[in-house]
Amino acid sequence: MAIIDPRHAAKQFIYERVFRAATLAAAILVLLILGGVALSLVRGAWPAVKHFGFGFVTREVWNPVTDEYGALGPIYGTVVTSLIAMALAVPTGFGIALFLTELCPPWLKRPIGVAVELLAAVPSIIFGIWGLFVLAPVLQRHVQPWLIEHVHPIPFVGVLFKGPPFGIGILTAGIVLAIMVLPFIAATMRDVFDTVPPMLKESGYGLGATTWEVIWNVVVPHSRVGVVGGIMLGLGRALGETMAVTFVIGNAHRISMSLLAPGTTISSAIANEFTEAVGDLYTSSLIALGLLLFLITFTVIAVAQAMLRRLERNTSGHV
Repeated sequence: MAIIDPRHAAKQFIYERVFRAATLAAAILVLLILGGVALSLVRGAWPAVKHFGFGFVTREVWNPVTDEYGALGPIYGTVVTSLIAMALAVPTGFGIALFLTELCPPWLKRPIGVAVELLAAVPSIIFGIWGLFVLAPVLQRHVQPWLIEHVHPIPFVGVLFKGPPFGIGILTAGIVLAIMVLPFIAATMRDVFDTVPPMLKESGYGLGATTWEVIWNVVVPHSRVGVVGGIMLGLGRALGETMAVTFVIGNAHRISMSLLAPGTTISSAIANEFTEAVGDLYTSSLIALGLLLFLITFTVIAVAQAMLRRLERNTSGHV
């Protein structure tokens, strides 16, 4: 029978308490940093909030000459470009993840997987340069004229594709964002699909199910919590992207129903104008934009956490 050394046990007890205290301090430090960021944003944005009130959120005007500022244009651009990116990236990432985990030949799985991960490592400014000098001319010469000619006459939908083909604009920014968030979504979904126990899939095949039926009825339900988490991860990346969007969106503080028109986002407006901001109200308005982006991102994360908890409860309730 092993004899426990009291001195060794006392030493391990001290180590355990130090370890617990260190991990607690690290967790509290994160909360303090987040609180400090929020406090500094509120403090810097307060002059603009006090001057414009809630009208700052509902106003479209942005005129540094007359010191009139409104955040509606950047908010609109941020939301629309992110929605375009998610509409393009989520189905594509879902298909890539399913192909890699269920259909891809073994010799091809690793090259495609490495390519997806390398795409995530490309700096955002490279995407911006590529979007400005490669993607935008292609869209201006070939894609946008076709959309104007064939889609614009369609009722209701056509209003989204009216106006001259600038090449740059909200649609271009959304496509660049989709390419940027695609590897994050695809890689997350791939890892989640890999966690499905092989026994579950083999049971489906043993009952005579097709590959599609196994994917839709076994893989997807088992992985839906992780799938939602991957989508929200990509959405958070799209909402806060700065440099790539700044290159291709046109940086115009106005709202247009047309996706071909130039626009702006919160992050691109801050990046473009912060170094040139003259006057306390101008600087405070830009910080207020940062506070709005902070609140939007925080809201998205909170909603994602609520959805994940609800899905986990539903999943555990059906087990």
